[in-house]
Amino acid sequence: MRKNWDKSKMISEDQIVKIEKAKHLGDHKLKLSFNDGTEQTIDFSHFLSNSLNPLIRKYLNRNEFMKYKIDEGDLEWNDYDLCFPVADLYENNIRP
Repeated sequence: MRKNWDKSKMISEDQIVKIEKAKHLGDHKLKLSFNDGTEQTIDFSHFLSNSLNPLIRKYLNRNEFMKYKIDEGDLEWNDYDLCFPVADLYENNIRP
């Protein structure tokens, strides 16, 4: 189920979208700010807790989750050990 999904926030074919900032809001929630002014609050809890992969589930640990960073417009953890397509984050559409 998509939460807070807004069809108007889909990336167009010629649009280049990058993440500029990420702010931790508690638990496994981040507020992402994109280069076009769009902001999304993403709750990664469902994705992480429903993954069967222990390498992904380790990010349920707050200390591991807090190791996120923005690298050239991408949100990633531990040198791309965990990352998501920018388009999915922009549309707030991440799935396990």
